[in-house]
Amino acid sequence: QVQLVESGGGLVQAGGSLRLSCVASGRISSNYTMGWFRRPPGKGRALVATISWSGVRTHYADSVKGRFTISRDNAKNMVNLQMNSLKPEDTAVYYCNVVRDLGTGGFGDGMYDWGKGTQVTVSS
Repeated sequence: QVQLVESGGGLVQAGGSLRLSCVASGRISSNYTMGWFRRPPGKGRALVATISWSGVRTHYADSVKGRFTISRDNAKNMVNLQMNSLKPEDTAVYYCNVVRDLGTGGFGDGMYDWGKGTQVTVSS
C-alpha cells in the first residue's frame, strides 16, 4: 500500500510563488521516477514535471518550463515543486505520483492510488 500526501497549495496572486511538497510512504519500487500532475477546473489530469531517482533528469511540460522546478529528497521520500511567476491558468489541484519512464521522452500515468491533492488558486 502506497500513500501519497500533497501539501503547500493555497491562494496566490498572479506573479507569486508557491512551493508544493509530497511525501510518499509504503512499499514503493526502488529507483522510482516521481511526477507532479495537475487537474485544472473542468479538465483532465496532466503531467507537469518529473524527476528521476538521482535527480539528474527532469522533464517539464512546455507550459511551466522556466517557471517551475522539481526536486526531491530521497531520504525523506519527498518530492517538491517550486512554482514561480504563477499565472491564473496554473489554477488546479496538484497531485504527485510515481511514474514510469518510458525511455522515449514519455512517461506513463501515476502508478499508485492518487492522494487528495493540494489546491492551487492563482488570482489575476
